[in-house]
Amino acid sequence: MPLVEIGFRIVDVFTERPLAGNQLCVVPEPVELDTETRQALAREINFSETTFVTSAGGDRYSMRIFTPAQELPFAGHPTLGTAFVLVSEGRVTSPATQMVGAGEIVVEVDVRAGRALMHQLPPEFGAEFGDRELVARAAGLSPEELRADVPMQVVSTGLPHLIVPVRDVETLRRAVRDGALVTEVHRRTGGESMYLFAETLEGVTARMFDWELGVGEDPATGSAAGPLGVYLSAYGLAGMPGEVVVAQGEQVGRPSFLHVETEAEGDSWAIRVGGGVRLIGEGAFHL
Repeated sequence: MPLVEIGFRIVDVFTERPLAGNQLCVVPEPVELDTETRQALAREINFSETTFVTSAGGDRYSMRIFTPAQELPFAGHPTLGTAFVLVSEGRVTSPATQMVGAGEIVVEVDVRAGRALMHQLPPEFGAEFGDRELVARAAGLSPEELRADVPMQVVSTGLPHLIVPVRDVETLRRAVRDGALVTEVHRRTGGESMYLFAETLEGVTARMFDWELGVGEDPATGSAAGPLGVYLSAYGLAGMPGEVVVAQGEQVGRPSFLHVETEAEGDSWAIRVGGGVRLIGEGAFHL
């Protein structure tokens, strides 16, 4: 029986060197695949996300994003990594407009510098979440180890995340994800993750606890760094609004650095999230 060959690229995102940051599999050539097959391929590669480009040309492209267990309307490192692959291969020009379920995202790529930057969607602030006991237990902490001077709150710039302020970075490093309780937090808040953060002298350190077993703890979460930047700006933390570097991934052996910029835009905020991208491999699925 003849095989169908589907090419893919492997990139590391939010890093200045290979084998760090967040891994991404990109299928850059539009191919006819049903949703079940795309989901199965994402589960096969088993990175936090795999992207499938469905059209590309000029300064626009569309794509679909899959975790090992579900399709997402938007995600951060898949946006930067896919745009970098498409621009570096001459499939689209930069800046490019990416079309995904959440809407249109403008992405800028500098291939020579090995960097990409996305303009995220206008922020939406959800309700504050007051169950400190549940969130603390979901992170293996006590309620007293969460900050009480600012709230836990769901914020979205394309994908909702529950922003969780932690007392200090030492406490943050001790946190341990409880999958069942993180799932309960997800059910009650609608947030795709618990994005825990602590201020540091250098900026902010963050950890992302996902309810989904296939992701668990994500090494770099662009879709949460944007909401965090807006949250910091709204509450005047970490020198924001302005620019901040979010360090993530230390606990899972994939150090990552997410550059977040915010500025007031009318009664809202403009948000840009960027970082380094490294193309580290390529291959093909045979189906």
